[in-house]
Amino acid sequence: MSDHYTMTRIVQFADTDLAGVVHFSNYFRYMEEVECGFWRSLGISVNIPAGDGHIGWPRVSVSCEYARPARFEDDVELAITLTEITDKSVSFKCEFRIDGVCIATGRSSAVCCSTQGGKFHSIIIPDEIREKLQAKING
Repeated sequence: MSDHYTMTRIVQFADTDLAGVVHFSNYFRYMEEVECGFWRSLGISVNIPAGDGHIGWPRVSVSCEYARPARFEDDVELAITLTEITDKSVSFKCEFRIDGVCIATGRSSAVCCSTQGGKFHSIIIPDEIREKLQAKING
C-alpha cells in the first residue's frame, strides 16, 4: 500500500449550506488543500518557477462520492494517497473521515504542464519530481 498524507480541517460556518452541512463543492476545495499539503511534504510546490514560465498540475478529472454529511465545526481528517503516476500525470484518492469513519471519497487526476505566456502544454514529469513521487507510491 502506498503512503498517504493527512491533515485535519475544522468545518467553517461559511462551508455549510442551508441544510447545515458542508456544501458539495467545498469537498473539491478540501481535496485541493490536502493535495497542496502533500506536495509541500515532498518539498515541492504546485507552482514551480521554470525558466520564463512555471511547471504546474492542472486537473483533468475530479469526482467525489458522499456517504454521510460533514457539519459546522466537525473535525474532518483528509487523507490523500497517490494512486498512479504516468509519464505526464498523477492521480490521487482522498478520503474524508470523521472519528475514523469515511464520509466521502474523492479522486483527481492532474497533468504536469509547462506554462509560458499564459499558455500551457503537457510535459514529461521531471526526474527529480518523479523520484519523490515514486517513493510515495511504492511506500
